[in-house]
Amino acid sequence: MTYLHVIAGSETMSSSGAPVVRKIAMRDLKDVLRRGLDDFLAFPTHVIFLSIIYPIIGLILAALTVRYDLLPLLYPLAAGFALVGPFAAIGLCEVSRQRERGGNASLWDAFRSRRSPSTDGIVALGVLLLVMFALWVAVAQAIYIANFGYEPAQLVPNFLTRLFTTPEGWRLIIIGNAVGFAFAVAVLIVSVVSFPLLLDRDVGALVAVMTSVRAVKRNPLTIAAWGLIVAGLLLLGSLPLFTGLAVVIPILGHSTWHLYRKLVEPDRRPHPEPPQPPRQRRFAAQFPAALFAGERPPKGQ
Repeated sequence: MTYLHVIAGSETMSSSGAPVVRKIAMRDLKDVLRRGLDDFLAFPTHVIFLSIIYPIIGLILAALTVRYDLLPLLYPLAAGFALVGPFAAIGLCEVSRQRERGGNASLWDAFRSRRSPSTDGIVALGVLLLVMFALWVAVAQAIYIANFGYEPAQLVPNFLTRLFTTPEGWRLIIIGNAVGFAFAVAVLIVSVVSFPLLLDRDVGALVAVMTSVRAVKRNPLTIAAWGLIVAGLLLLGSLPLFTGLAVVIPILGHSTWHLYRKLVEPDRRPHPEPPQPPRQRRFAAQFPAALFAGERPPKGQ
């Protein structure tokens, strides 16, 4: 029964209707980004603090590749980092979801997704994206070895010279980017609405992925334009030593929720929220332990 819930969720197991996908226009993408920016501006301290970990991870990856003679993997790691972006942004979707409902959204709402009824489906899809990320890195390494052999790159200038002035280097650039593009398209197809849908409704991982695929089939040009927008913004955010991702990632994370709202008809049936423990005042000194500790009852109970 647990495996069935991961695949289908309790909502689709108890009803015959799958989530309804809508047709959207290019102008809707502008509105999606505007709403994502509005959410970001409404909670700038929270989302910047939450997303600062991503540029830090990017810098660590860059340092590791240079230090351990893995320089050829720097670009695949940086580009492939976007493959797990939909999973990493789910907390930001929760903030937008709470704000949409009129709630007093805060930093802690970003971690409420772990209480979602579809948590198992979210984890399953997250693992899938991590597997795709690892596979992409392995394929990128194989492409490099096929062109340059097993000899590691010694220095950055030497590596760049070989990359841009030799036939092997240009072959690596063309084939590597083509394969990376294929991985990015695959991730976009399976995740464009799947994580927000799992956050919003108890539908299961398979149903979420199939809904995402149907959304792409009904809106191929619009989703392709969205993918280009995401790629362009991530590139801009990565250029100044990945620090721009502290702004780009939260905006895209919030926008993902609003794109989901455009693409999938809301469920009109009542689904009451599970009761949440009463909020308590948090202090900076409690972070990050407070994120994982259980809620304590108020004094006197």
